Amino acid sequence: LDVAARYMTTKGYEQMTTQDILEELQISRGAFYHYFDSKQALLMALVERLGEQTEQLLLPITSDHEMPAQDKLLRVFAVLNQYKQANLDMVFSFMRVWYADENALFRQKLYLARVKRLAPLLAQIIRQGVTEGVFTTAYPDQAARTILALLEDFGYATVELLLVEEGKHPNLSRLVQMGMAVAEALERVLGMPEGDLWRSWREDFAHWQALLA
Repeated sequence: LDVAARYMTTKGYEQMTTQDILEELQISRGAFYHYFDSKQALLMALVERLGEQTEQLLLPITSDHEMPAQDKLLRVFAVLNQYKQANLDMVFSFMRVWYADENALFRQKLYLARVKRLAPLLAQIIRQGVTEGVFTTAYPDQAARTILALLEDFGYATVELLLVEEGKHPNLSRLVQMGMAVAEALERVLGMPEGDLWRSWREDFAHWQALLA
């Protein structure tokens, strides 16, 4: 998996071959197929590992008994953002292949797996926020799934924006506008005070604009 991740960022998924991995690790083709029945299965395993890493980053936040719920939620978003920025090459490598039409089925399966993994953590934070009076939703579990669905759609929109035709520059102001819209939608889902989420996100989006520019 480590070797595959490196080849994805240096060669790209389409150009990477199983033979590259066999030669790098000096293993037989049979050894590879003992673990993965295809190149796509290897891709799914990589994404699943990213999901496990993400969950481990979030568990200390959700299990903190001292942190207020809204701070937890904002911290979750901040940690996810920092992880993406720290692994920018890998993020773009996955974007280019993962949102391709031929991977739609695998993408849907892993989205459902991500919901299963992350929705309970978000629901836990939301229930705490309802108890504290900072969130007003009556449906914490459904609100958690809605948050993930909104973020998934934001991912699609971001990919469409960033993976523009070669030689053209992405409309970064449009990215900020989409971020503001998503923040507003999430605030309404949770019953948060208007503008609280975007105030937390504004600096992160400015950083993304600088990176992408």
